[in-house]
Amino acid sequence: MAILHFSSSSLISKITHSPRRRTIRSSQDSIKTHKNLITTDSFSSFSLCPCGRRHFLGAIPFLPISPSSASTSTDALKRLRPPKPDWYEEFFAWSMNTEMESYEKEISDYKTKLFDNLVGKKTEKVLEIGIGTGPNFKYYSTIPNVSVLGVDPNAKMESYARKSAIEAGLKSKDFTFIHALGESIPLEDASVDAVVGSLVLCSVTDVTRTLNEIKRILRPGGIYIFIEHVAAEDGSLLRLVQNVLDPLQQVVADGCHLTRHTGDYILEARFNGGADIKKAYLSSLAYISSHVYGVAYN
Repeated sequence: MAILHFSSSSLISKITHSPRRRTIRSSQDSIKTHKNLITTDSFSSFSLCPCGRRHFLGAIPFLPISPSSASTSTDALKRLRPPKPDWYEEFFAWSMNTEMESYEKEISDYKTKLFDNLVGKKTEKVLEIGIGTGPNFKYYSTIPNVSVLGVDPNAKMESYARKSAIEAGLKSKDFTFIHALGESIPLEDASVDAVVGSLVLCSVTDVTRTLNEIKRILRPGGIYIFIEHVAAEDGSLLRLVQNVLDPLQQVVADGCHLTRHTGDYILEARFNGGADIKKAYLSSLAYISSHVYGVAYN
């Protein structure tokens, strides 16, 4: 796929929240929303689309799972993710493992800030949706006694993820791979302390259902940290390019959508404690330069 390069000027907007009112203030307009702080940052570029996560399916004995949950997840797999050829799954896992290094370097500071939210809190059981090949394992090293559940629809990711976990110093017993759908996570209610998601909501079939699952499995007081690429501003040249390329992107990038307003979805999910969301514009990151990242509080 051709890579296009754009420059984005910096802008800052804020969302403040109360249970009864939320207001977005910017230099251009003021609109009603529901909760939180959105600020805008910028960081530099890379030349590959980093998406690769999608919806997820599976079952796992690591946390309590009822037989009905496993059955529901199996049904969801058949409905939401028709089987793909082994060669495709293996090739995609290999490409994610070999082609993401520049992207991870560009956003490492942002991820470090996000994972700092897990330090010093009761976050011993963490579920990462769209674990992929495990690029985030290095950020778990500062969290004492952490156990990681990694959810991904592509079973070929597991070997790469396990290697990454070992390289990051995580003991084998502290990582469990779940072949599962984000829309139907086979875990009991309030069973994890935190959920991590990076570049995954672009690819799930049902964003709202996935966010509801995140809320369901998080314990009261748990947190969801995330970083996602999103649609560019309406009316911009970049948005026009995204609209044109979006159908092709979904085919070649394993279900990835270029035009989702993921930040809006997270706000509309109405986490009990709200969500702090920041916008980041990469200076020349082809057609996925717009990102959101932050923390939602259950």
